[in-house]
Amino acid sequence: MFDRYYRELLNFLVRQVADRATAADLTQESYARVYAAQASGSSIPEPRALLYRTARNLVIDHQRHGAVRAGVEVASKDAEPMDSPGPRDWEPEAALSSRQGVSAMVAAIDKLPPRCREAFMLNRFDGLSYAQVAAQMGISVKMVEQHIKLALDTCERCRRASAAGAIGETSPRTKLHRSKHL
Repeated sequence: MFDRYYRELLNFLVRQVADRATAADLTQESYARVYAAQASGSSIPEPRALLYRTARNLVIDHQRHGAVRAGVEVASKDAEPMDSPGPRDWEPEAALSSRQGVSAMVAAIDKLPPRCREAFMLNRFDGLSYAQVAAQMGISVKMVEQHIKLALDTCERCRRASAAGAIGETSPRTKLHRSKHL
């Protein structure tokens, strides 16, 4: 399988990410994931299709991570030093907290089931409507709605957990647990 599709997949990924080194990394990761699926005993009737689907999902993840990283960047090193204090967002604690929150959100999205993550990415990052997502994925609009709801609920739980951790709050469940044992 490696010899048969490697160059074809690499060229496909170069066109997708416009960087040969990144494309090579994504190609390698695609093969690793397909081999892992095969090693787990999964029956793979169409390895080329799975390889391309895996590569496409990795491209989506790569683009999403790039967009998230771009949104988290703080003042560049080339910026001139300022005489007055900068915005609160530029303070080290706030920047660290923001990066941690974004990392937690990315991790939460990565843990979504693959089809749910794909629907969420197509809708929220590619800007497709529910009907367009349904058509592209070959599922019903109702299923897209369920996928998006699950993803949004997961993101909201992550946001709440990050906010609670940032201000040192404990959850109501923790408070209840503590009061039972006091």
